Amino acid sequence: MFFEYLPLMSTATLMTLGLAVCSLIAGLVLAIFFVVLETNKFVCVRKPTAIFVTLLRGLPEILVVLLIYFGSTELVEKLTGEYIEFSPFLCGVIALAIIFAAYSSQTLRGAIQAIPLGQWESGAALGLSRGYTFVNIILPQVWRHALPGLSNQWLVLLKDTALVSLIGVDDLMRQASLVNTNTHQPFTWYSFAALLYLIITLVSQFFMRKLEMRFTRFERGVK
Repeated sequence: MFFEYLPLMSTATLMTLGLAVCSLIAGLVLAIFFVVLETNKFVCVRKPTAIFVTLLRGLPEILVVLLIYFGSTELVEKLTGEYIEFSPFLCGVIALAIIFAAYSSQTLRGAIQAIPLGQWESGAALGLSRGYTFVNIILPQVWRHALPGLSNQWLVLLKDTALVSLIGVDDLMRQASLVNTNTHQPFTWYSFAALLYLIITLVSQFFMRKLEMRFTRFERGVK
């Protein structure tokens, strides 16, 4: 009976990975956007963004997932008068991306502040715009400082994917729950799900360490 459900668990594992990777990509883009707004010279842009990010970090993750899933449908219905039900996977990606961006934006902002001001001044002295200097000079250096923090947040994101099982995404946690309903073996299947999460985490840590070594090779004098 155990091997009978393995294909379902493997499919759910791929769903979890897909959900995490999509949320990571969208979250990084959104985090950079948050950083740009938070470091804007205009107070009317900087302050509301800082408040919004603070609110996101203060809310429980599960509440963000539920607000995105149920709130998006209700908001569209009020604006257009039509009932549109969004995909649980899409809502899960959006919610996890927003959660990831709220935390990783602070990591990126700290990494940007670690870059010497002389880098900005050099760009200005060469006649480069602030935006061009940020994208082509500052941002490539930011990843070296931000990668350790982003690695930890990626691991948190992996575990947070279990939250979307509550809105119907057939991820690893939901599939383990469904299999348990059929087999009445909670310890076996939840332990198996925990093992799969642990394997994904260990593999992720391995590649993250490789990535960190690559980004810091110049600091260590490695060619």
